Amino acid sequence: MSEILLKITDLHASVGDKEILKGVNLEIGRGEIHAVMGPNGAGKSTLSAVLTGKPDYNVTSGTIEFMGRDLLAMKPEERAWAGIFLSFQYPVEIPGVTITNFMKTAVNSSRKARGLEPLKAPQFMKLLKEKMELVRMRPEFAKREVNVGFSGGEKKRNEIFQMAMLDPVLAILDETDSGLDVDALKIVADGVNALHTPEKSAIVITHYQKLLDYVRPDVVHVLKAGRIVAVGGAELITKIENDGFEQF
Repeated sequence: MSEILLKITDLHASVGDKEILKGVNLEIGRGEIHAVMGPNGAGKSTLSAVLTGKPDYNVTSGTIEFMGRDLLAMKPEERAWAGIFLSFQYPVEIPGVTITNFMKTAVNSSRKARGLEPLKAPQFMKLLKEKMELVRMRPEFAKREVNVGFSGGEKKRNEIFQMAMLDPVLAILDETDSGLDVDALKIVADGVNALHTPEKSAIVITHYQKLLDYVRPDVVHVLKAGRIVAVGGAELITKIENDGFEQF
């Protein structure tokens, strides 16, 4: 059995006075890809928000361990430095900041937190070029402002590019497939698969099976009304595709 990377135990979380997660239990081993599927309002995005420490999401009980550490005791930036990455459902625009400058700051901040020297300009530009090629991003995008004027597919591709640059231990893809056409979806999936190693894990959060045709999960969880109501393999994806979430 692989080393446990993430362990969630009886997690309850609320937004304001509304409880969203109502006792979630989930374990992810190193190198595993887990899919979390469920209808709108099930708590999928709340789970990703809690894992990354997003403000306004209040954990009322339960525990989360990440690589043996108490994740809930860590600040959002500490979670990122420890190797957790979130690909947003709706990536934000950052006017006035180029992708190159944004990524240089992010990469070197992460390196500093791990006691490493910042990358020198030639090293950074070499890495930038390699990762842009990986996700088929045109070189001129490096000079553009972050997500400004990007199409939906370009924003999602930029998210996968950021993931490639930061090389996280645990990548959380929160409905990254939302609004993508088939070609863009495959490019995103190819990037995710290319970055996956026996040491790296991922949580793929989605409504639909289409992304999971390209990124094959080891384990599928069905989240409904704040609880995981089914756990299985690829057969669950087929059941959901055929009969929806009402069966659970």
